[in-house]
Amino acid sequence: MSGINAATQAKKRWNKEHYTQVKIHVAPETASAFKLKCQAAGVSMASVISQYMAEYSETAVKRPQAQTEDASTRKKRRQILSRATRLLEFARDGEEGLKDNMPENLQGSVNYETAEEIVSKLDEAIDLLNDIY
Repeated sequence: MSGINAATQAKKRWNKEHYTQVKIHVAPETASAFKLKCQAAGVSMASVISQYMAEYSETAVKRPQAQTEDASTRKKRRQILSRATRLLEFARDGEEGLKDNMPENLQGSVNYETAEEIVSKLDEAIDLLNDIY
């Protein structure tokens, strides 16, 4: 039992030194939809939120695996495009959820129109990727 406790304590210390906890409040339906999308994509909710935060704050770090991605065969390129399409769909669904959950008094606002435009552009990008192969 003490081994588990020591390991847990070590992990807590490491997390405290290397991470900052961010707490947010969202509508239950948003949280539920987000959780389901993350599960379907096989990613953690924290990793998606962290990536959005990094991209938004322009601190995203390029991952070494992206630089060494093997695209030597048609099958591998299709897999890469499939992953890219899923990520774009994930982003589109999130933006669409934001737009759909916007209060009535904000519909027609700049934020609402921006969300509509983003959804439209992401749909176009998804369609272009799907047309490639």
